[in-house]
Amino acid sequence: MIYVAVLGYGTVGSGVVEVIENNNAEVSLKAGEEMHVKYILDLRDFPGDPYEQLVTHDFDSILNDPEVSIVCEVMGGVGTAYQYTRACLEAGKSVCTSNKELVAKHGAELIEIARNHNCSYMFEASVGGGIPIIRPLNKALTPERIEKISAILNGTTNYILTKMEQEGADYEETLKQAQALGYAERNPEADVEGHDTCRKIAILSSLMVGKNVDSEKIYTEGITKITAADFALAKAADMTIKLVATSNYLENGTLLAYVSPMILAKEAPLASVNDVFNGVLITGNMLGDVMFYGRGAGKLPTASAVVSDVIDCARHVGRTSIVCIWDKEEMQLADLSETEKVFFLRAALSAKDEIVNAFPGGKLIELEGAEEFGYFTTCMKEKEFDAKAIVLGDKIHNRIRVA
Repeated sequence: MIYVAVLGYGTVGSGVVEVIENNNAEVSLKAGEEMHVKYILDLRDFPGDPYEQLVTHDFDSILNDPEVSIVCEVMGGVGTAYQYTRACLEAGKSVCTSNKELVAKHGAELIEIARNHNCSYMFEASVGGGIPIIRPLNKALTPERIEKISAILNGTTNYILTKMEQEGADYEETLKQAQALGYAERNPEADVEGHDTCRKIAILSSLMVGKNVDSEKIYTEGITKITAADFALAKAADMTIKLVATSNYLENGTLLAYVSPMILAKEAPLASVNDVFNGVLITGNMLGDVMFYGRGAGKLPTASAVVSDVIDCARHVGRTSIVCIWDKEEMQLADLSETEKVFFLRAALSAKDEIVNAFPGGKLIELEGAEEFGYFTTCMKEKEFDAKAIVLGDKIHNRIRVA
């Protein structure tokens, strides 16, 4: 018998219990042994819940129970969740989590602790929800030298941008719609400012290079400045706008990692990823491009990913289930200002001559009756663009990088 404890009985935690118990025949068969949830740790009581008899408020009862070999940490945050995760790993209990904030901040350390105590720290659900992406990086793609990852990793922002494009609505209006449908939190800052996406690309980048990529050092820009006018001009150029996380090996051995709204050609693989879906495009030096697509969040898709890790741990009790190369050594990040790309500008018609003179050789996009125009610059360094943009000031209404 395999006994599991679930730390946190919120949306994902309740989903984990539901998947293990409602799909128990399938889960137990694939784990190789009958499996059940023995404890649910939460500060609250849940009278009337079908699993209320499993609820405990005492973490030590889980930590000290030798029958519990696998723990699902779905509490969130980096305080108590870190303390409990570390304690479980040091006690030889494998931990499976959906907590991308904790993985991004302490992943290398917790993997090492698990390895030293013959157990596993698993985090498939921390990136992409139900999309299998961590396991492929650690297994199927191990022969590859991963050269680049480009990804849409946040369903909330992707939903907002999709609706803005389809309905011609502005950001604030669409955000309220997303909140009403439960796709966006009351305080959506982590999503719309790109922080959630940043943590996820930091995790993927760390697995890509085998060294620690600090999420706090990744340039991150959200979607709050995108307007309906940006989408109208992008449509005229047969392009779309997405919040894209990029991680790219450079020839000098550094890693270029950043999160930013990007204008993409309609035929680009990520351009067709809409609504709450996520997409991860991986480029290997032998394989070329491979793309993973699916629901990036949600109770049951995320819970299913957690339980997939639980099954893997159940098959490897007493040893590490998957070799995960993520060392504590810090990966050097490239200076974004020194990299080159094309920029898309939106500006007032009255400033057209100044924009064209400042950025000669670009491509003009104009809409009949519109008071603003769009302009694609030639390829240039970020710092070169920034210097010119400072001189032009508020004559540039918005700028978006071009993928």
